[in-house]
Amino acid sequence: MSRIGNRILTIPAGVEVKIEPGNVVTVKGSKGELKQTFSTLIDIKVDGTELSTVRQNEDKHTKQLHGTTNSLLEGMLTGVSAGFVRELEIVGVGYRAALAGNALNLSLGFSHPVAYQIPNGITVEVPKPTQIKISGIDKQLVGEVAANIRAYRRPEPYKGKGVKYKDEHIIRKEGKAAGK
Repeated sequence: MSRIGNRILTIPAGVEVKIEPGNVVTVKGSKGELKQTFSTLIDIKVDGTELSTVRQNEDKHTKQLHGTTNSLLEGMLTGVSAGFVRELEIVGVGYRAALAGNALNLSLGFSHPVAYQIPNGITVEVPKPTQIKISGIDKQLVGEVAANIRAYRRPEPYKGKGVKYKDEHIIRKEGKAAGK
């Protein structure tokens, strides 16, 4: 029994869902449009303001796809209506970020600044030099951009310096003890 796959999703007001042959789903909303192709083993049905997924057989692979398809559809509905946001914090002396056109310049303690090219469909804001706000309609792309920026300088456990998610807790380690 797939609890996630059996969920009936509610289509928000102002969002239009179109299902084309081959399980190509197009979702349009106030923030934009997302299009994705899903497996033909899962039937996607729109009934008024409700969206449901039904699997065609009880094979293990089909059961695995059932919940995944439902979750991806939920992400598409949320993305085009409300959008997704990830916030990063930069911790460290001299560590900062600045926007320059379509690039994010990061000073992270290297001998050179790191320039990260912002992909299409993503909006990056820098309210403070130590905060980065990443937003967009595609949940996967927003998370990937945040992870790529964080990967330049992950937070280290001794001083906590680096790029971290706003809600991330860094497990701190004790330094080397002084002599005996």
